[in-house]
Amino acid sequence: MKQSTQNCSEQIEKLKKQLAQADAVVIGAGAGLSTAAGFAYSGERFMRYFSDFAAKYGFQDMYSGGFYPYDTLEEHWAYWSRYIYINRYMDAPKPVYDRLLQLVKDKDYFVITTNVDHCFQKAGFDRKRLFYTQGDYGLFQCSGPCCQETFENEDMVREMVERQQDMRIPTSLLPVCPHCGRPLTMNLRSDSSFVEDEGWHLAAGRYRDFICTRKDWRILFLELGVGYNTPGIIKYPFWQMTAENPQAVYICINYGETFCPREIARQSICINGDIGWVLHTAFSEIKFF
Repeated sequence: MKQSTQNCSEQIEKLKKQLAQADAVVIGAGAGLSTAAGFAYSGERFMRYFSDFAAKYGFQDMYSGGFYPYDTLEEHWAYWSRYIYINRYMDAPKPVYDRLLQLVKDKDYFVITTNVDHCFQKAGFDRKRLFYTQGDYGLFQCSGPCCQETFENEDMVREMVERQQDMRIPTSLLPVCPHCGRPLTMNLRSDSSFVEDEGWHLAAGRYRDFICTRKDWRILFLELGVGYNTPGIIKYPFWQMTAENPQAVYICINYGETFCPREIARQSICINGDIGWVLHTAFSEIKFF
Protein backbone atom coordinates (compact mmCIF):
# COMPACT_ATOMS: atom_id res chain seq x y z
CA MET A 1 0.00 0.00 0.00
CA LYS A 2 1.10 3.55 -0.65
CA GLN A 3 0.02 6.74 1.09
CA SER A 4 0.48 10.05 -0.69
CA THR A 5 2.90 12.48 0.97
CA GLN A 6 2.82 15.21 -1.66
CA ASN A 7 1.68 18.71 -0.90
CA CYS A 8 -2.12 18.91 -0.71
CA SER A 9 -2.36 21.94 -3.01
CA GLU A 10 -0.34 20.13 -5.66
CA GLN A 11 -2.67 17.17 -5.41
CA ILE A 12 -5.69 19.42 -5.78
CA GLU A 13 -4.20 20.89 -8.95
CA LYS A 14 -3.79 17.36 -10.29
CA LEU A 15 -7.38 16.62 -9.32
CA LYS A 16 -8.63 19.64 -11.25
CA LYS A 17 -6.59 18.68 -14.32
CA GLN A 18 -7.77 15.07 -14.31
CA LEU A 19 -11.38 16.07 -13.75
CA ALA A 20 -11.25 18.48 -16.67
CA GLN A 21 -9.73 15.87 -18.97
CA ALA A 22 -11.93 12.93 -17.98
CA ASP A 23 -14.46 11.57 -20.45
CA ALA A 24 -16.55 10.23 -17.57
CA VAL A 25 -16.60 10.38 -13.78
CA VAL A 26 -17.74 7.72 -11.34
CA ILE A 27 -18.25 9.05 -7.82
CA GLY A 28 -18.05 6.54 -4.99
CA ALA A 29 -19.28 8.05 -1.74
CA GLY A 30 -19.13 6.79 1.83
CA ALA A 31 -20.06 8.09 5.25
CA GLY A 32 -17.11 10.49 5.34
CA LEU A 33 -18.73 12.64 2.66
CA SER A 34 -21.87 13.24 4.72
CA THR A 35 -19.74 13.83 7.81
CA ALA A 36 -17.92 16.55 5.88
CA ALA A 37 -21.34 17.99 5.00
CA GLY A 38 -22.14 18.34 8.69
CA PHE A 39 -24.15 15.22 9.37
CA ALA A 40 -22.51 14.47 12.71
CA TYR A 41 -24.11 11.66 14.71
CA SER A 42 -22.75 12.68 18.11
CA GLY A 43 -21.84 15.81 20.04
CA GLU A 44 -23.90 18.99 19.86
CA ARG A 45 -26.09 17.81 16.98
CA PHE A 46 -27.03 14.63 18.84
CA MET A 47 -27.83 16.50 22.04
CA ARG A 48 -29.90 19.10 20.18
CA TYR A 49 -32.38 16.47 19.00
CA PHE A 50 -32.00 13.57 21.46
CA SER A 51 -31.18 15.04 24.86
CA ASP A 52 -34.24 13.35 26.38
CA PHE A 53 -33.18 9.92 25.15
CA ALA A 54 -29.60 10.58 26.25
CA ALA A 55 -30.79 11.51 29.73
CA LYS A 56 -32.97 8.43 30.07
CA TYR A 57 -30.69 5.79 28.54
CA GLY A 58 -27.21 7.27 28.72
CA PHE A 59 -26.14 6.77 25.12
CA GLN A 60 -24.21 9.62 23.50
CA ASP A 61 -24.65 9.13 19.76
CA MET A 62 -27.42 8.43 17.27
CA TYR A 63 -26.11 5.02 16.26
CA SER A 64 -26.35 3.69 19.82
CA GLY A 65 -29.90 4.97 20.11
CA GLY A 66 -30.83 3.35 16.82
CA PHE A 67 -29.82 -0.10 18.08
CA TYR A 68 -31.33 0.23 21.55
CA PRO A 69 -34.01 -2.41 22.36
CA TYR A 70 -36.85 -0.14 23.41
CA ASP A 71 -39.68 -1.68 25.41
CA THR A 72 -42.38 -0.48 23.03
CA LEU A 73 -42.71 0.21 19.34
CA GLU A 74 -44.18 3.59 20.26
CA GLU A 75 -40.85 4.63 21.82
CA HIS A 76 -38.83 2.94 19.08
CA TRP A 77 -40.58 5.00 16.43
CA ALA A 78 -40.41 8.20 18.46
CA TYR A 79 -36.64 7.83 18.29
CA TRP A 80 -36.44 6.65 14.70
CA SER A 81 -38.85 9.24 13.32
CA ARG A 82 -36.62 12.01 14.67
CA TYR A 83 -33.56 10.19 13.39
CA ILE A 84 -35.01 9.86 9.91
CA TYR A 85 -36.35 13.41 9.86
CA ILE A 86 -33.06 15.14 10.68
CA ASN A 87 -30.86 12.83 8.58
CA ARG A 88 -33.10 12.41 5.54
CA TYR A 89 -35.50 15.31 5.26
CA MET A 90 -33.43 18.18 6.66
CA ASP A 91 -30.78 19.75 4.42
CA ALA A 92 -27.12 19.13 5.14
CA PRO A 93 -25.60 21.90 7.31
CA LYS A 94 -22.74 22.49 4.85
CA PRO A 95 -22.94 22.80 1.03
CA VAL A 96 -20.48 19.99 0.30
CA TYR A 97 -22.86 18.05 -1.96
CA ASP A 98 -23.79 21.25 -3.80
CA ARG A 99 -20.11 21.95 -4.52
CA LEU A 100 -19.61 18.40 -5.71
CA LEU A 101 -22.49 18.80 -8.14
CA GLN A 102 -20.91 21.96 -9.52
CA LEU A 103 -17.74 19.99 -10.19
CA VAL A 104 -19.41 17.25 -12.23
CA LYS A 105 -22.70 18.65 -13.55
CA ASP A 106 -21.29 19.19 -17.05
CA LYS A 107 -19.53 15.83 -17.10
CA ASP A 108 -20.79 12.35 -17.94
CA TYR A 109 -21.09 11.07 -14.37
CA PHE A 110 -22.59 8.37 -12.19
CA VAL A 111 -22.77 8.01 -8.40
CA ILE A 112 -22.59 4.83 -6.34
CA THR A 113 -22.94 5.31 -2.61
CA THR A 114 -23.34 3.37 0.61
CA ASN A 115 -24.92 6.44 2.23
CA VAL A 116 -28.64 6.28 2.96
CA ASP A 117 -29.36 9.97 3.64
CA HIS A 118 -30.27 10.88 0.05
CA CYS A 119 -28.06 13.99 0.07
CA PHE A 120 -27.16 13.58 -3.61
CA GLN A 121 -30.74 13.84 -4.79
CA LYS A 122 -31.51 16.72 -2.42
CA ALA A 123 -28.54 18.61 -3.87
CA GLY A 124 -29.90 18.22 -7.40
CA PHE A 125 -28.01 15.23 -8.81
CA ASP A 126 -29.88 13.40 -11.56
CA ARG A 127 -31.73 10.57 -9.79
CA LYS A 128 -31.14 8.29 -12.80
CA ARG A 129 -27.41 8.63 -12.20
CA LEU A 130 -27.57 7.49 -8.57
CA PHE A 131 -27.27 4.03 -7.07
CA TYR A 132 -27.94 3.79 -3.33
CA THR A 133 -26.66 0.28 -2.62
CA GLN A 134 -27.55 0.03 1.08
CA GLY A 135 -31.06 1.48 1.19
CA ASP A 136 -32.68 4.79 1.99
CA TYR A 137 -33.82 6.40 5.25
CA GLY A 138 -36.83 7.60 3.26
CA LEU A 139 -38.19 4.09 2.65
CA PHE A 140 -39.92 1.50 4.80
CA GLN A 141 -40.21 -2.20 4.04
CA CYS A 142 -42.14 -5.10 5.51
CA SER A 143 -40.28 -6.64 8.44
CA GLY A 144 -41.09 -10.12 7.11
CA PRO A 145 -40.58 -9.26 4.38
CA CYS A 146 -43.69 -10.52 2.66
CA CYS A 147 -42.86 -8.74 -0.60
CA GLN A 148 -40.02 -7.05 -2.46
CA GLU A 149 -41.65 -3.65 -2.16
CA THR A 150 -40.75 -0.44 -0.34
CA PHE A 151 -42.92 2.41 0.90
CA GLU A 152 -42.26 6.15 0.93
CA ASN A 153 -42.25 7.31 4.53
CA GLU A 154 -42.03 11.13 4.53
CA ASP A 155 -45.65 11.83 5.48
CA MET A 156 -45.62 9.14 8.16
CA VAL A 157 -42.33 10.32 9.62
CA ARG A 158 -43.36 13.96 9.75
CA GLU A 159 -46.59 13.07 11.55
CA MET A 160 -44.69 10.91 14.05
CA VAL A 161 -42.34 13.78 14.80
CA GLU A 162 -45.15 16.30 15.17
CA ARG A 163 -47.41 14.17 17.36
CA GLN A 164 -44.99 12.36 19.67
CA GLN A 165 -45.13 13.12 23.38
CA ASP A 166 -43.03 11.86 26.27
CA MET A 167 -40.77 10.03 23.82
CA ARG A 168 -43.63 8.02 22.31
CA ILE A 169 -45.77 8.24 19.21
CA PRO A 170 -49.51 7.48 19.26
CA THR A 171 -50.20 3.78 18.75
CA SER A 172 -52.37 4.67 15.77
CA LEU A 173 -49.26 5.89 13.91
CA LEU A 174 -47.30 2.63 14.16
CA PRO A 175 -46.38 1.75 10.54
CA VAL A 176 -47.64 -1.63 9.32
CA CYS A 177 -47.32 -3.45 6.01
CA PRO A 178 -50.42 -2.82 3.86
CA HIS A 179 -50.22 -6.39 2.51
CA CYS A 180 -49.72 -8.61 5.58
CA GLY A 181 -50.09 -6.32 8.60
CA ARG A 182 -46.61 -6.96 9.98
CA PRO A 183 -44.69 -3.99 11.41
CA LEU A 184 -42.79 -1.97 8.85
CA THR A 185 -39.09 -1.42 9.34
CA MET A 186 -36.34 0.62 7.75
CA ASN A 187 -35.14 -0.27 4.25
CA LEU A 188 -31.50 -0.49 5.36
CA ARG A 189 -29.17 -3.35 4.54
CA SER A 190 -28.34 -5.10 7.80
CA ASP A 191 -29.14 -8.75 7.04
CA SER A 192 -30.70 -11.01 4.41
CA SER A 193 -34.15 -9.46 4.91
CA PHE A 194 -33.13 -6.26 3.08
CA VAL A 195 -35.56 -5.58 0.25
CA GLU A 196 -34.05 -4.79 -3.14
CA ASP A 197 -37.10 -3.33 -4.82
CA GLU A 198 -37.68 -2.48 -8.47
CA GLY A 199 -36.06 0.93 -8.09
CA TRP A 200 -32.96 -0.65 -6.54
CA HIS A 201 -32.58 -3.09 -9.43
CA LEU A 202 -33.14 -0.40 -12.05
CA ALA A 203 -30.40 1.73 -10.45
CA ALA A 204 -28.06 -1.25 -10.25
CA GLY A 205 -28.64 -1.93 -13.94
CA ARG A 206 -27.98 1.67 -14.92
CA TYR A 207 -24.73 1.61 -12.95
CA ARG A 208 -23.59 -1.63 -14.64
CA ASP A 209 -24.46 -0.21 -18.06
CA PHE A 210 -22.54 3.00 -17.33
CA ILE A 211 -19.43 1.07 -16.35
CA CYS A 212 -19.63 -1.41 -19.23
CA THR A 213 -20.13 1.20 -21.95
CA ARG A 214 -17.24 3.37 -20.73
CA LYS A 215 -14.72 0.79 -19.58
CA ASP A 216 -12.07 1.90 -22.12
CA TRP A 217 -12.62 5.65 -21.73
CA ARG A 218 -10.59 8.19 -19.81
CA ILE A 219 -12.62 7.56 -16.70
CA LEU A 220 -12.09 9.16 -13.32
CA PHE A 221 -12.97 7.13 -10.24
CA LEU A 222 -13.54 9.70 -7.51
CA GLU A 223 -13.75 8.06 -4.09
CA LEU A 224 -15.00 10.30 -1.28
CA GLY A 225 -15.08 9.37 2.39
CA VAL A 226 -15.13 5.60 1.89
CA GLY A 227 -13.80 3.53 4.77
CA TYR A 228 -13.24 -0.18 5.27
CA ASN A 229 -16.62 -1.28 6.63
CA THR A 230 -17.78 -2.42 3.18
CA PRO A 231 -14.76 -1.98 0.87
CA GLY A 232 -16.08 -4.52 -1.61
CA ILE A 233 -18.83 -2.17 -2.78
CA ILE A 234 -16.79 0.87 -3.87
CA LYS A 235 -13.12 0.85 -2.92
CA TYR A 236 -11.94 -2.55 -4.21
CA PRO A 237 -13.93 -2.36 -7.48
CA PHE A 238 -12.52 1.14 -8.12
CA TRP A 239 -8.99 -0.19 -7.63
CA GLN A 240 -9.67 -3.14 -9.91
CA MET A 241 -11.25 -1.08 -12.70
CA THR A 242 -8.39 1.42 -12.55
CA ALA A 243 -5.84 -1.39 -12.85
CA GLU A 244 -7.66 -2.80 -15.88
CA ASN A 245 -7.81 0.53 -17.76
CA PRO A 246 -4.50 2.36 -18.37
CA GLN A 247 -6.46 5.55 -19.14
CA ALA A 248 -8.34 5.49 -15.83
CA VAL A 249 -7.46 7.61 -12.81
CA TYR A 250 -8.29 6.81 -9.19
CA ILE A 251 -8.70 9.73 -6.79
CA CYS A 252 -9.23 9.18 -3.09
CA ILE A 253 -10.17 12.08 -0.80
CA ASN A 254 -10.54 11.15 2.84
CA TYR A 255 -9.34 12.14 6.26
CA GLY A 256 -6.76 9.65 7.49
CA GLU A 257 -7.54 6.80 5.08
CA THR A 258 -6.03 7.92 1.78
CA PHE A 259 -4.38 4.82 0.37
CA CYS A 260 -4.02 3.09 -2.95
CA PRO A 261 -2.35 -0.15 -4.05
CA ARG A 262 1.17 0.09 -5.38
CA GLU A 263 -0.04 -1.39 -8.68
CA ILE A 264 -2.09 1.71 -9.49
CA ALA A 265 0.03 4.34 -7.73
CA ARG A 266 0.96 6.06 -11.01
CA GLN A 267 -2.72 6.38 -11.88
CA SER A 268 -3.78 7.63 -8.46
CA ILE A 269 -4.14 10.85 -6.52
CA CYS A 270 -4.62 10.54 -2.77
CA ILE A 271 -5.60 13.63 -0.79
CA ASN A 272 -5.62 13.38 2.99
CA GLY A 273 -7.87 16.19 4.16
CA ASP A 274 -11.36 17.51 4.77
CA ILE A 275 -13.52 16.71 1.74
CA GLY A 276 -15.47 19.95 2.01
CA TRP A 277 -12.33 22.07 1.97
CA VAL A 278 -10.83 20.13 -0.92
CA LEU A 279 -13.97 20.45 -3.05
CA HIS A 280 -14.31 24.12 -2.22
CA THR A 281 -10.70 24.76 -3.22
CA ALA A 282 -11.05 22.78 -6.44
CA PHE A 283 -14.36 24.44 -7.37
CA SER A 284 -13.11 27.99 -6.86
CA GLU A 285 -11.16 28.07 -10.10
CA ILE A 286 -11.99 24.94 -12.08
CA LYS A 287 -12.64 25.27 -15.82
CA PHE A 288 -13.68 22.41 -18.07
CA PHE A 289 -12.20 21.82 -21.51
